Amino acid sequence: MKKLKQLWRDNRGLIVFISLMFVFRSAVADWNDVPSGSMQPTIEIGDRILVNKMAYDLRLPFSTVSMLKLADPKRGDIVIFASEAADNRLVKRVVGMPGDVVAMQHNVLSINGKRVGYIESDPAAAAAESEPGNEVLLTEQLGGVAHAVKLAPVSSGLANFAPVQVPAGHYLVLGDNRDNSADSRVIGFVPRHEIVGRAGKVLFSLDYDNYYLPRRERFLASL
Repeated sequence: MKKLKQLWRDNRGLIVFISLMFVFRSAVADWNDVPSGSMQPTIEIGDRILVNKMAYDLRLPFSTVSMLKLADPKRGDIVIFASEAADNRLVKRVVGMPGDVVAMQHNVLSINGKRVGYIESDPAAAAAESEPGNEVLLTEQLGGVAHAVKLAPVSSGLANFAPVQVPAGHYLVLGDNRDNSADSRVIGFVPRHEIVGRAGKVLFSLDYDNYYLPRRERFLASL
């Protein structure tokens, strides 16, 4: 007991600082490593993204208990969620809101019977016209959010799904790398309580293929 008291007296400032830092990261903001390419080209492998944990809820520190709901995710948001179905923490984009009817045909989304806009060209036609081995980059218009999507030169089995209605209290999420993402097409709808925050910026980025050198152009880049 005496040793613990002495340790507290000698390191009180450091202990308080570390404790507050853990509380901050648990309930206010944190960073998240991205080890896969499922959100390319928006998020690259090696990006460390800033997670706003107060974007939707004020949570009890070190828990998933919401003390106060501040907002709900919006279509186009990039969300971080602790997926029970995947047994992992994932980063995806919100496409379907509760009550929406969402479908996909040849990587072309439709929401509530209305085809989603693709600013540059029709993705199905572009994929068909692309040369073998070349990926297709397009701009998808999700309401007021325009963002890039990446399509493989040969569509995968994920390129189509029949109309589905998003249940109350759930969201349909997709990766921007449409043919290489284990998202709602694999794990199902995401319950609201699993969503822990929203990503808006890249804090810093390391190039895993180039000796982990920093990608300076991605530092503080908006998503």
